Amino acid sequence: MTASPAPTPAPPPPPPPTTSPSPRPSLLGPRLPSFYCPLERDLVHPEAKQVEALAVEWLDAFGVYPDPVERAWGLATHSADFSCRIIPDGDVEALLLFTEWNYWANAVDDWQDSGSDEVGTGAVVEHGVRLLRTIEDPGASVLPDGPMTRALLDLVGRTHAMLTPHELRRFVEGTRDWLLGAAWRAAQAEAGTMPGLNDFVAMGPLANGTRFSLTWSDAARGDRLPAEVLCSPALTALTDAAGFVVSADNDLFSYDKDDHLEPREVNLVNVLARQENCSPAEAVPLAVALRDRVMVLFTRLRAQLENGPDGPDGPAGANGELRRHLAALGHYVAGSIAWQSRAPRYASPRNRHELPLAEARFAVRFADAPSFAGTEPPDVPALASWWRQVRD
Repeated sequence: MTASPAPTPAPPPPPPPTTSPSPRPSLLGPRLPSFYCPLERDLVHPEAKQVEALAVEWLDAFGVYPDPVERAWGLATHSADFSCRIIPDGDVEALLLFTEWNYWANAVDDWQDSGSDEVGTGAVVEHGVRLLRTIEDPGASVLPDGPMTRALLDLVGRTHAMLTPHELRRFVEGTRDWLLGAAWRAAQAEAGTMPGLNDFVAMGPLANGTRFSLTWSDAARGDRLPAEVLCSPALTALTDAAGFVVSADNDLFSYDKDDHLEPREVNLVNVLARQENCSPAEAVPLAVALRDRVMVLFTRLRAQLENGPDGPDGPAGANGELRRHLAALGHYVAGSIAWQSRAPRYASPRNRHELPLAEARFAVRFADAPSFAGTEPPDVPALASWWRQVRD
């Protein structure tokens, strides 16, 4: 297993992490809420260490990070840990390529979230369109030369060689989700507005790139679900539900990282705080209750797809490939919690520390039951439509 070589020499190692004697407290309170996650947890690919080492070698070879400080923060994303937790089995070459994509995408995400005056909606959209065209046609030459572009072209070339045409189309669509979500969030921030709850839950989670990730889960296992199954209403709703839960969890884990921004970051906590005219800490239970309701829906709908037919327009039962895809959705949700709890990007955020703290962690607690006991849909149209796929 090898990473693609490049001529750029590796940068010097980062300076040792420094500590902040008393970082300012979180606006969410002294600790995160408990997470209801009745899914298989703590899975990780057995080749995770090797994948991480090769991915870092690839990053250094292309000079993705311009200096040791940026390198330290880039590696603090723990993108290899994320990749190896949501894909705990399967082909290592596909997993390595996915890992490198995640490190690269997080570098773009940090640029988008930098708060710089140069990173407005226009810049995010302009870059996003050029990125999409490069993925679809790497010979289009629509991005300026530089380390990030050379690394991207290496990723795109290897992706075209590895994925089937259908998988490549899925990957492009997942990337489009990510970039559209990022552009929408940038537009809200630029306008100084906080969206309403329904708008946020309909469009905000796109920035996670859920389908971006799930394409690689299937590719690593060699599973190729037919389009009529993959795009069925029930499986589409289940995928969107998983994306919402992961997005809600990320809004909790990453809250401190962006709490210095003005206007406030567009995330679930701040959307609810504005709607209810309360503090971020007071909005946390509301966010958790909504997240837990979707988690209950996720487990019900996934069990339905595993256990039997789903009507004339949906999957006709869970064969081996479908069962593995449904399991992968669970790995995506549970693995994201484990990854975020261990990533210094979130546990020792840049607005509080000069450098990430290598051993920074969140103390995660898991709840035995959801914080909301009912199974009825919430009064949020963008979420309630998913409940129509559940049979009584």
